[in-house]
Amino acid sequence: MRSNPFSSSFSRASKAYFIALPLALAGAGCSSVPLKEGGTLTSYSNLGTPKGKLSKSRVYVDGLSLAPMKTVAIAPTSFSFSAASRIKSPDDRAMVSNALDRALCISLSDRYRMVRPGEPADLTIRSVVTDIVPTNKTMAGVSTVVTVGTGFALPVSVPRLPVGLGGLAVEAEAVDGSGAQRAAMVWARGANSLQNNPRVSQVGDAYGLAAKFSSEFSRMLIAGKEPKGLDLSLPSRQRIKSWFGGKPKYVACDAFGRESGLVGAVAAKYGAPPQWTEKKPKPVAGY
Repeated sequence: MRSNPFSSSFSRASKAYFIALPLALAGAGCSSVPLKEGGTLTSYSNLGTPKGKLSKSRVYVDGLSLAPMKTVAIAPTSFSFSAASRIKSPDDRAMVSNALDRALCISLSDRYRMVRPGEPADLTIRSVVTDIVPTNKTMAGVSTVVTVGTGFALPVSVPRLPVGLGGLAVEAEAVDGSGAQRAAMVWARGANSLQNNPRVSQVGDAYGLAAKFSSEFSRMLIAGKEPKGLDLSLPSRQRIKSWFGGKPKYVACDAFGRESGLVGAVAAKYGAPPQWTEKKPKPVAGY
């Protein structure tokens, strides 16, 4: 039986459309968050010019001074007044702070011995959320339904709808025992349709982007220089263990809770709020 040429052409066109649609949406869907100085760094004069496309940043790093450093303490991340006013729930703000500090602690454990705040340390990390764009919970829910539903029905699932995307801006510095700034970063990034799963929470995007910031800042400290290009290195064994919710390399990291592992990954794929799977910090003896 001869095939219908119109039907064949329509089928090819449909496949091409559904393959091109995700790329088109992804290219169009990106939340823009400007770099923002919060006035909390020891100095801004050493920062370089703005760089980056997805993540925008201005950085400073004194690699020679960082080389002999061995111990690091992380002061809990705080929010500027303007950023805090955009997220009314103290629990949501604390969750973003914990996610940022936990990711910092785990990443920096590859190079440094992590100690608790207040203990003697060669370096202390101080981070402040200077801006946050809340995720639109309604649109995140709609996007989840569309993405998950089309994944079952079509060869390629439609990515997140480019509406209601959130974002995050952070500034952080590493200071030595005398209070001298040895590294600093002013950073901002918005969620995009392709890389960030929609989660039904005001801080759904900020929660995920906090780990992106921590990865870039810790990479700079470990290398002692401004990072360039994508990080293609394999994660260390201790990072993998921590990602699965295991005991961190240093007990100081438990102050920021444990990763939610596979349960959290599945929950994120189906749009569940991070509040459902976030593991709260456990009290540490003698802390």
